[in-house]
Amino acid sequence: MKREYHKWWSDRLQRDMELLVFGHAGAKVLVFPSRFGRFYEYEKLGIIESLRHKIEQGWLQLYCIDSIDVESFYCGWAHPSGRIQRHIEYEEYILNEVLPFMQDMNSHECVISHGLSLGAFHATNIAFRYPYLFKKLVAFSGRYDLTLNVECFNDLFDGFYNENIYFHTPNHFMPELECSWRLSKLREMDITFVIGKEDPFLQNNEHLSSILSNKGINHQLLVWDDRAHSGYYWRRMAPLYI
Repeated sequence: MKREYHKWWSDRLQRDMELLVFGHAGAKVLVFPSRFGRFYEYEKLGIIESLRHKIEQGWLQLYCIDSIDVESFYCGWAHPSGRIQRHIEYEEYILNEVLPFMQDMNSHECVISHGLSLGAFHATNIAFRYPYLFKKLVAFSGRYDLTLNVECFNDLFDGFYNENIYFHTPNHFMPELECSWRLSKLREMDITFVIGKEDPFLQNNEHLSSILSNKGINHQLLVWDDRAHSGYYWRRMAPLYI
């Protein structure tokens, strides 16, 4: 299996960013790690190995990127307006640096947005905001409203709310989305959400599913037994849904 390490200075983030590429051809998968996860998490969890056949056959090429969640949503010393602004800068890095890099490496027309846990939020948020850039979305164990207080998971903005947070909260901006062109792109997208029936954000997933149904956006919401929020489960989900 082809494996490449890449690192470059991002002017948008003013820091070095790293990523791993697995595979030589096929649909391009943009992989967001879980909360605090690094670019090597997907490989470390054994999910790359679970996809080995598809990667070696040239069906998939994975781009496992780094997160900066400790500088954005989980940066406790920063004002919430600064946290969401840092996330916006991260999105600009994805749009203007990572996706062009992927296109330069591989011209395949299919780009898949995929993530684990908080990475599922990142994958869903960017796919819903820019549906013309992605053909498929696969989100495992996600949370799509970061303002919620559920179990030990707190509102990541401490009660603060502004337009930036609204437009980066899928459960908030999707009900109001009326752009026929964007909706048509979302209706063309292959969308799969997977969540455990004991996951604290099951209801949040069900809410997003109902929003999509009301918009006529076809998708799958698949509920697994138990909490299903760990590498053990994600290794089994990946070959089924990616």
